[in-house]
Amino acid sequence: MTVRVTVQGSTNEAPSYDVVVGRHLLGELPGLLGDGVRRVLVMHPASLQATGEAVREDLVAQGYEAFAVELPDAEEQKTAQVAAFCWQVLGQADFTRSDAIVSVGGGATTDLAGFVAATWLRGIKVVHVPTTLLAMVDAAVGGKTGINTAEGKNLVGAFHPPAGVLCDLAALETLDRWDLVAGMAEVVKTGFIADPRILELVEEHADELREWKGSDASPETWTVLTELIERSVRVKARVVGEDLTEQGLREILNYGHTLGHAIELTERYQLRHGAAVAVGMVFAAELARLGGKLDDAVVDRHRSILDSLGLPTTYRGDRWDKLLAAMQRDKKTRGTLLRFVVLDDVAKPTRLEGPDPTLLAAAYAEISKEPPAGRPGVTVQLGL
Repeated sequence: MTVRVTVQGSTNEAPSYDVVVGRHLLGELPGLLGDGVRRVLVMHPASLQATGEAVREDLVAQGYEAFAVELPDAEEQKTAQVAAFCWQVLGQADFTRSDAIVSVGGGATTDLAGFVAATWLRGIKVVHVPTTLLAMVDAAVGGKTGINTAEGKNLVGAFHPPAGVLCDLAALETLDRWDLVAGMAEVVKTGFIADPRILELVEEHADELREWKGSDASPETWTVLTELIERSVRVKARVVGEDLTEQGLREILNYGHTLGHAIELTERYQLRHGAAVAVGMVFAAELARLGGKLDDAVVDRHRSILDSLGLPTTYRGDRWDKLLAAMQRDKKTRGTLLRFVVLDDVAKPTRLEGPDPTLLAAAYAEISKEPPAGRPGVTVQLGL
């Protein structure tokens, strides 16, 4: 069954678009590209060369003049140098404002492709074909684009909504178990900030999700995963439809990301985004608890859900100074005022501005303890 979730646009520059969830969706691509597109650049990482070429060939068969550019894998592609190379390809192929980009890959690819589309001729169409769980529920939806710098993650970017998103579930059949687990961090995030049913589903099916078997997963597991994807997309669609440029409501989607991005920078992006966000959510929960906003049960629920999935909930105690410096460059920071998304309760997000340094340090102390016994090797697998 194919499901369409519409992200409502607010202006002609940011029109509505569909996120399509289903299987074998390439036939939907021309409809999302719209009329008038003649040239298409397919951007894909090296690890998805065969998939990217299959998309390019399908576009050629449907009458487009299609090109492909192979990118470095993961966060290594999100640099000014790689973006400049893509601009060079677009220029040499004579791409005009009526042409388009199609991204095929994970969250790093959708971030980069969206940024290149936003900046070429001040904006051309982009359609995302996410191939990881994280990209389907987060990076591909919402129009946030960006590249990294030595100073931090996604500090250079633009808001540039896609013309559409194709979440082809068949891509998850071959997804690495740990990539699926890392993507579940963003799913859990949407549960804590907006949809408690997501948390219930994860609690009921954590074992199957943690031991993801791809194409060999049971029909029940596939049904649960599909519902989790649809629910997560609906949360994000509602939020970005109301606040595209992150003037208020959209900040709640950054739950767990303030510390999470700082951990990624400190680790030089050699770990999965979802692993860092998982630690960041527990930190935010502890910060809210110590600040008198959140009760112990909800904090404990953060740890139990994330641990049941095999996601980390602790980090090194000797990195606090580096992390604090990195958080000062977070996009939510205003001047020297640190701002965090926290919870008053499940599905009741709020903000904590300018917390006392001793409160921050105390919250970090709570997540820099030794992880619980019983899951040896988990954090190593996730790159932490």
